[in-house]
Amino acid sequence: MKLAVGDKYESIIQKSDLISRDLSWVKFNERVLDQSKKSFRTIFEKLKFLAITASNLDEFFMIRVGSLYNYLDYEKERVDYSGLREEPFKEKLMKDCQRFHQDQHQHFTQVILPELHQEGISVVNVSKLTAEEQEKVRQYFIKAIYPMLTPMVYDGYRTFPILMNKLLVFGVVTTSPGERKDMRKMSFVQIPANIPRFFEIESENSLTLIPIEEVIRENLISLFRNVEIESVSLFRITRNGDFTLEESEDMDANFLEEVKRKLMERKTGRVVRIEIEEGYSKWMLNSLLERWNLRPDSVFLVRRSSMIDFTGLWQIVGNKRFRDRLPQMPDPVKPLSYPEEGRADIFDILKGKDILLHHPYNNIDSILDLIEKASEDPDVMAIKMTIYRLAKDSRITKALLRAAENGKHVSVLFEVKARFDEENNIREAKKLQKAGCFVIYGISNLKTHTKLLLIVKKDDQEITRYVHLGSGNYNEDTARLYTDIGLLTTNEILANDVSEFFNVITGHSVPSDYRNLITAPRDMRNQLIEFIEQEAENARNGLPSGVFIKVNSLEDSEIIYALYRASQSGVKIKLIVRGICCLRPGRPGLSDNIEVLSLVGDFLEHSRIYHFHNNGNTRTYSGSADMMVRSFDKRLESLFKVESPLLEKQLMNILAYNLKDNVNSYVMQEDGTYLAKVPQEGEPNFNVHKEFFDLDAEEVMKVNLID
Repeated sequence: MKLAVGDKYESIIQKSDLISRDLSWVKFNERVLDQSKKSFRTIFEKLKFLAITASNLDEFFMIRVGSLYNYLDYEKERVDYSGLREEPFKEKLMKDCQRFHQDQHQHFTQVILPELHQEGISVVNVSKLTAEEQEKVRQYFIKAIYPMLTPMVYDGYRTFPILMNKLLVFGVVTTSPGERKDMRKMSFVQIPANIPRFFEIESENSLTLIPIEEVIRENLISLFRNVEIESVSLFRITRNGDFTLEESEDMDANFLEEVKRKLMERKTGRVVRIEIEEGYSKWMLNSLLERWNLRPDSVFLVRRSSMIDFTGLWQIVGNKRFRDRLPQMPDPVKPLSYPEEGRADIFDILKGKDILLHHPYNNIDSILDLIEKASEDPDVMAIKMTIYRLAKDSRITKALLRAAENGKHVSVLFEVKARFDEENNIREAKKLQKAGCFVIYGISNLKTHTKLLLIVKKDDQEITRYVHLGSGNYNEDTARLYTDIGLLTTNEILANDVSEFFNVITGHSVPSDYRNLITAPRDMRNQLIEFIEQEAENARNGLPSGVFIKVNSLEDSEIIYALYRASQSGVKIKLIVRGICCLRPGRPGLSDNIEVLSLVGDFLEHSRIYHFHNNGNTRTYSGSADMMVRSFDKRLESLFKVESPLLEKQLMNILAYNLKDNVNSYVMQEDGTYLAKVPQEGEPNFNVHKEFFDLDAEEVMKVNLID
């Protein structure tokens, strides 16, 4: 029997020991969409998760599909982990994306819209409104929208207009009265991004939402007077946003200009996807496909009963009248290692002990307060830190500016290549530079992803170094939504390591060794493989062994094969991987002893923890690095060792609680699919996103990861 094309590809894919990064990512977005399908969630939570899947998919097409087109367009060879070459892989990937797209829209029309209606919220066309409401809409169009619209015609006299990334566009095909059909023209009307997605008509018990495209569609004729409109097609394009900066050794203004130029290219990069409403003009779509060199599998059809671009649903979620309907998270609790929070001087506390912060259960204010206090303290001499992403109105920037004004030495490495935060980072970095701070805009061809803070303070004729090392960004906004780890310490070994690392970042230094810090790109991959191989050696010698790792993504093949070898030696390996996972768990003879879980829920799991049993002499690390090629080879990353017994137990308990979760957890199968983990009969729900608010030190000290 001859295999169908899709089945043939599936056979090749399943034979591979590794899972495609991109196909794995699609499975991750399916898990996010599954959160929108959970019956226990309110309609507003369901809207939120559906909107997240849409913005995730936009970024995926811009970056990952954009990268794939870089290979296709320039005829560069690429063999994916799946075993497929560029063209077959694109065919398979588009098939999976089309299926996901259909699932999104089916969920919206069959579940979301009816549940919104039950809440008194209606999404309607203008024709469904009363005469009075229609007049309101007409006046809104005339006064607020009409002046913003610019029809752009394409014909033999005018060049093809630049259509912007991710904007809704009306493609209008017109003819002049009496002209032949082959004289028709194509015009485009872009809907500006600064117009609200819905026009809202509120009453006491209901909310009527009219999508902005329906308001414009109803009045589109006012832009095309005295011509015949043959067809109107609503569509949206996604452009390639993947670029690699060719960075020189000169990292000053020239480098910033290069970043700015690449940002501009994002607006005109090659088109990688078209979302288009049913009933479109075939002539227009064929013209667009030919112009943009796309095949039909890159066209995503949307039914009129649905809508293009679910990111607009944030307008409903953010509506003030529904503020009380969104689940309220408990207030942050005091860190187990810092019960004195808010009542004692943090500088004094850190002289006596380390503090472990687990966000968002513990407030990020401890870090912000430390930096703000340091900026004003006359005994603080220097502040050094790395910045990857900041909040829009950042307390960090304000504190550093005050520190500089107060005569302190301030060194900041701003990673201006932080994807989609480049413009904000450039703006904030320039503020600091003007205030006299020493600002570095990235290192050579590496992206600085490590999260480090060093405060140098004079205490009674002695110099004390206060250090923060973390897994997450210094961003007070995302710290309320992301789970992250932070260590505050004056430990001299770590302080020396961090000082050395800053010298590498800001100067020309190659340290001989770090004691409690593992860094990339120098030796992180090799060090982690060495730890894994030690567990394998212990298992072969009949000694206790175990590997427990929590990361965002697992993609590096050298690490994966080291884990396979350890599994074959008898090491029990438990991995908690939120997103991409290219390892196949439970494959007979290859990975029998490896389990993989993914947690997706109210908080975005962002913390990284690496724990190796090491025959009872445990090694436990946290930090900024995932197990990806880019983390090991193309980024400045760091993992820090946690040695304090209570703090190490806390990290081990985070791993144990994640493994115990039966509300947010999905179990990865050998074929790369995932099954939701559900409570067994008689077993209570265990939701880590709630349990960490009720944790105490006594419970933590009982943790044991090895059965």
